[in-house]
Amino acid sequence: MMTFTANPQISHASRPTRTSLASLLPLVFAIKKQRDALRNLDDSALRDLGLTRKQADAESRRPFWNVPTDWRS
Repeated sequence: MMTFTANPQISHASRPTRTSLASLLPLVFAIKKQRDALRNLDDSALRDLGLTRKQADAESRRPFWNVPTDWRS
């Protein structure tokens, strides 16, 4: 006889999470603010961060939904 045990952590982790628009708006504005600030840094500040102007410009042009996965949790 086989016995199966449900693991609620696994089933919960496999479900997509739903996020309200109201909770996403602060994140969207924060991303825009950070990318605007990056765009406005001078070359000296970019060197301190280890970035080139080309890298900073490319990052600042990314759409707001294009963020690292760990930012979405």
